[in-house]
Formats: sequence, C-alpha cells, structure tokens
Amino acid sequence: MGFRAGIDWGGSQHAVCVVDAASGAVAARFVVEHTSAGLDDLVRRLAQFGPATALPVALERPSGMLVEALLAAGHPVVPIHPNAVKATRPRYRAAGGKSDPGDAYILADLLRTDGHRFRALRPCSDQIKALRTLVRGRDDLVAERVALSNRLTALLESFWHGAATLFADIDSPIALAFLRRYPTPASTARLGEARMAAFLRRQRYCGRRSPAELLERLRTAPQGHAGEAEIRAKGELVGVLVSLLEALGARLAELTARIEQAIADLPDGRIIMSFPRAGRVCAAQILAELGDVRERFQTADELAAEAGVCPVTRNPARAAPSVSDVPATATSGEPSPVSPITRAMPPPGPRPSTTARGREDATIPTLSASWPGLGSASSGGPGWIGNCMTQNAIPLPPPSRVTPFHSRVDTGCLTGCLRQPWCGGSATRVRRHCASPRPRTDPSRSAGTPGLPGRYCRPRQTAPPWPG
Repeated sequence: MGFRAGIDWGGSQHAVCVVDAASGAVAARFVVEHTSAGLDDLVRRLAQFGPATALPVALERPSGMLVEALLAAGHPVVPIHPNAVKATRPRYRAAGGKSDPGDAYILADLLRTDGHRFRALRPCSDQIKALRTLVRGRDDLVAERVALSNRLTALLESFWHGAATLFADIDSPIALAFLRRYPTPASTARLGEARMAAFLRRQRYCGRRSPAELLERLRTAPQGHAGEAEIRAKGELVGVLVSLLEALGARLAELTARIEQAIADLPDGRIIMSFPRAGRVCAAQILAELGDVRERFQTADELAAEAGVCPVTRNPARAAPSVSDVPATATSGEPSPVSPITRAMPPPGPRPSTTARGREDATIPTLSASWPGLGSASSGGPGWIGNCMTQNAIPLPPPSRVTPFHSRVDTGCLTGCLRQPWCGGSATRVRRHCASPRPRTDPSRSAGTPGLPGRYCRPRQTAPPWPG
C-alpha cells in the first residue's frame, strides 16, 4: 500500500507528516525550512519511504515553490481545499485546537482515507502559466486603478465637486490631464472659454460638450469652504493620485497589448476568440483558467462546472429542491460532475407568489437553460462548448419556438466565476447578458403554463404570434 504524506504549508517553515497507507500509523513527523536547503532536505527525507512516484503528497494549495519542488522530484501532488480540511477537522478532535503538525497529519490521513475523491495536480504548459500570470496580474492592477479612482473622486468631492463631475470618467486621460493642470479651484481663476478650447484641442476631446458648457458645469457645482492651507494640501494629494493613475494606465495598456499578443499566438486561443463577442482579453481569461490539460475535464459537465454554468442541487431537509448558478467544484479544486438529482429537476416555471411559501416551492432556473448551444454560424449545429452548457441542464423548447441570438451571447459572463468560485454568475450579470434580444413565447398558451426557461430572459409583452 505504501505511504501518504501531508504538508501544512507555511511562510517560513513547513510541517510534514507521513502515514502508513494501510494502518494509518504515523511513520514520520518533521519540519523543514522554506529555503533551498530545506526543500532539498524535504525531497531527500521523503525518498526514504520509496520511489517519489509512489508517494503522493497532499497540500492546501496548488501552486508555489514548494509545489514546484515536489513536482520536479516526481511526487504526485494532490491539492485539497482548505474548506475540506476544516470540515474534516472534527473527525480527529472534539476541541477546537489547531496546529501545523496536526493539519499535516489531517492532510495525510485524508489523502489515505478519501484519496479517491481527489485528483493529482496536472500542471499546464509554460505558455499557459505565463498567460495566467499576465491575466491575473492585469486583473489585480485594474482593481487597483478602480480603488485609486474612487479615492481621487472622494478627495475631489470633499473640496472641489466640479472637477469630479467635469468629465465622464475620472481616470480618463483628459480628466487626469485637467487635474494635473488645475489641481485646485484657485488654479482655474483665469480659465476662460479660449483657454478651455485650447486645452480640449490639445487633448483631442471628442465629447459633445462645448467649452462654454464645460465651464458652466465647473462653475455651477457646489463650492467648498475649506481653508487655503487645506486646499493646498488636498491639491498636492490630487497631484499624487493623478501621477499614480497615469502611470498605472500606461502600464495597463502595455500589459493588455502583451496579453492580446500571447492569446493570438496560442492554438487554443484562436478557438476561444471565435466565441461570440469573446474578445482577446476575455478569451485570454477563459483559456488561462481552463488551461490546456484536456484530461483535467473527464466530461462536458466538469467543464461547464468550471465555467460556473453547471447547476448545483441545494436540497435542505425542510425546503424544496432548488438549483443555483454556482460552480460545482470538488474539494480538491477540480470540477465535479452534476448531481443526478439536478438532471431530474422539473423545468422552471413562473413563481406562483412572492411569499416565503411560494419561494420554497419554486425552482431557480439555471443560466444554461437560457442559452442555446453555441455552434458555427454556417451549420447552426451546437458546438462542443454549447453541449457543455446545455447537455445536463433543463432542456430547451423546440428550436422552432426560439429566436436565435447566438451573435448576442456575451461569453464574458463565464469568466466572472473562474477566479471567484463563490460568485457563480450573479443575477445582475445574467440579466445584463440575457436582456436583449429575448426569446418570445406563444401567446396561445394559457397564463398558468410555464414559458421558456430562463429566469431573466423575460418574454416581450408585445411579441407577435408565432406563424402557423
């Protein structure tokens, strides 16, 4: 049977536990430092228990230098989600104590008893890893830009509301250039229509507002009553934030161009970019999170679960079954297939009432039920990603009763769930992407007959009757 190892990862050191696969007895416990010598010592001590390929190691993270060292040595690395470890901790102790050696033992024993529930990590190619690094780094920088923009807006509203609302976006190049030239209300004392017109020409302003209208908006905004010293101090902070936003915007433009070039050079990238309205950045996000390891997804259900469009059954003891659009991921981070209960769910219908009792009896339609299969425009047949979305969801009505809108489907809603598994495709995102055009219903149906699937794809009130 061999052995099973568990490692509780730490910033400066790692706790290691090795257990016998047959009896569960602890074979070794030790701690290694997070240094080059410490990682070499870890590989050498694990080699005492047999070949590296026969000693799987469980961790609570799927990446990092420790994982790379274990993979380079030939050990199968099995990532287990921290929530799974937390849920199984009461199996080993009644008290709420926690320690690094104890977590290492739980990981090793969980791999021994429930190893069939987890999958070994299969690293992607170096090109996909590079693309994933660029995409995730860009997402983080976009979040930083939003935070800086909000901070700049709040600062301007505290003493100069007109500058905060002069242009549509506070982080646009023309808005930042204006704030750099005029950081305080006193600096605009000699700003007239001629100077404003010259400034707009230099910035190649393409808006619909004339210089006089912009000046009127600036003058009629609420005026602050801060002191001169406070205004100067806030003007300096405005200059600092403007410099940060300008530098961040330039770097983001370069990073976006690098991502667009990288996705265009990958064979799978050209396939994903062919999705309706996918775009290059969105396609890069999809490919970076899905990876290029085909064996990672055994079925179409697992791919749909990774994308966040596969329904998950929620059937508590005192509530009717319902489904929600959250990713069905296993405890190891790998996607799990759809529950058979979900496949047997009845088709969704109109909610009978807004009371609590009515909500219990209603079902929540899935995003997959609102989307037809995505296929080629020439043949009209569903493509492989379309099959993944709709194969095991609530069936669609006959094609003759659905208005095709493949060109209007925004695959961008798939990427919101990839890095945030708890998101699952919020109602707001579904409503935005399914708002236009909407499928039409047969007016000859009675009021109590359920319409087309899709909670947010509401039928038009003025839909013409179906031919025939």
